[in-house]
Amino acid sequence: MAEIKTIAIVGSGAVGAYYGARLAMGAGATVSFLMRRDLKAVREAGLRIKSVDGDFDLNPTLAFPTTEEIGPVDLVIIALKATSNNAIPELLPPLLKAKTRILTLQNGLGNEEFLSAHFPRHPILGGLCFVCINRGEPGVIHHLAHGRVEMGELNGTGSVEEVQPLFTRAGLDARLLPNLGLARWRKLIWNIPFNGLSIAEGCIDTKQILANPKRVDRVRALMNEVIAAAAAFDYEIDPSFAEGNITGTAEMGAYRPSSLIDFEAGQSVEVEPIWGEPLRRAKEKGIEMPELTCLYQQICAAVESRSS
Repeated sequence: MAEIKTIAIVGSGAVGAYYGARLAMGAGATVSFLMRRDLKAVREAGLRIKSVDGDFDLNPTLAFPTTEEIGPVDLVIIALKATSNNAIPELLPPLLKAKTRILTLQNGLGNEEFLSAHFPRHPILGGLCFVCINRGEPGVIHHLAHGRVEMGELNGTGSVEEVQPLFTRAGLDARLLPNLGLARWRKLIWNIPFNGLSIAEGCIDTKQILANPKRVDRVRALMNEVIAAAAAFDYEIDPSFAEGNITGTAEMGAYRPSSLIDFEAGQSVEVEPIWGEPLRRAKEKGIEMPELTCLYQQICAAVESRSS
């Protein structure tokens, strides 16, 4: 396949802007950003990354309000919230050439399958971002900790081996995954309890979650349910991985998960990809998840109450 010389970032919030800026600085490719809210600020002053690994500015930044203005590229990176997936079938076509690769950095289950259903002729890749990152004032991203990206592919084209080196050249810890399905369930080990309890327990950060023994018990119970559900799909996750997530989260301090930030800002929360879809898939395999069922119901109620 052709060398990757052009990249489009679709969804330039915290994740898309941070990884896109890193790629623009070091991957050796031209990176264009689809932007809405921060477009004016970024066109005036570029992207500013405040990072534990060293601050930097990407100025000028190639920021555009439409994908038509970006045009066809070699790689599309999707960092939209999964709640905006219904917009993807209209957003992506102007960016696509015959062999354009599509990499989703979205949370939850089902995103790669969604993309494959709409763009079956294109290589579909999935990336999991293990990073503490928040959006600041317009055009400013705060990178607080971590940053590893694990990536694999849905349809076995070998394209992931062309994309991963871009991240490595940009100074990112990027790792190839032999099993994308396993990786998705492993990511849920953190996302389900910490994103979920931050909302369900009354809008609290990760430090507050872990400061309460009963909440820690709930974290472990949720993690154990995810491990059991993953096993039903032949994805084996060692319990030590869950404990490592708890230890690593304690080291992060008072981190506000992305779902909490969305919830408090009145934005859409990725309820179905993160909590609903794993629950449904587990039930199809006859696996009961009472802790996740309760958490899912709490989050649904919180989101509904906020919007009423």
